[in-house]
Amino acid sequence: MELPRYETLLVDADAGVLTVTLNRPDVLNAVNEQLSADLLDALRLAEREPAVRCLVLTGAGRGFCSGQDLRDRAGVGEVAYGESLRRRYNPIVLRLRTMEKPVIAAVNGVAAGAGCNLALAADLRVASDRATFIEVFARIGLIPDSGGTYHLPRLVGLAKAFELAYTAEPVDAAEALRIGLVNRVVPHDDLMPATLALARRLAEGPTRGYGLTKRGFNFALGATLEATLAYEADLQTIAGRTADHREGVTAFFEKRPPRFEGR
Repeated sequence: MELPRYETLLVDADAGVLTVTLNRPDVLNAVNEQLSADLLDALRLAEREPAVRCLVLTGAGRGFCSGQDLRDRAGVGEVAYGESLRRRYNPIVLRLRTMEKPVIAAVNGVAAGAGCNLALAADLRVASDRATFIEVFARIGLIPDSGGTYHLPRLVGLAKAFELAYTAEPVDAAEALRIGLVNRVVPHDDLMPATLALARRLAEGPTRGYGLTKRGFNFALGATLEATLAYEADLQTIAGRTADHREGVTAFFEKRPPRFEGR
């Protein structure tokens, strides 16, 4: 697979895992126009390329992502905020949430504002013990955007979400793990080895089934139990026809590890 070169990202592919690194370390990977365009293009690549079976998103330097680069909005009126979200951030969040492949955020440092909510849009979050999370919007009189109002209360509960949004206080890695904001916390130097080990494990798994699971979870978040049960039956019908399912059953009876191919 030939990888494109980006102005604001580093991309690397190995063993079915595409690692996308936000690469504006001098500003803690703050999002400007170029980064949002590059990231959306990289996500489209990850989604359409069969060789990519798992996506890892991380940041270069000391930060994961410090959110919107306010210098990039110098002179922009307040009316433009909604347009910017619709054109730049919302497509990125939707792509992360609907991509039928595992997505892991490796949070190496500060994740603030839209950068925090970019991490929350991933399926799984592995955090360095130096990571911090902050819904910083209230400090400048804004609301949590980039999916923040959707993902935050679902991860930590409504009361805690209000607290984090209203106070705009940082959450360290240990507290993030305690409240369910992240899945794992590892020593800083182990972040990428641990994340890539998990990513490779998922890349070797039944990725068609993972994708259908993700589709089912997304549907169930806004559906009744009755509708969810019906949708589960539809998805299981699809899963039952995959080559991965046939391989899994065959491997079970042959008493060997399955060799899934994502088909």
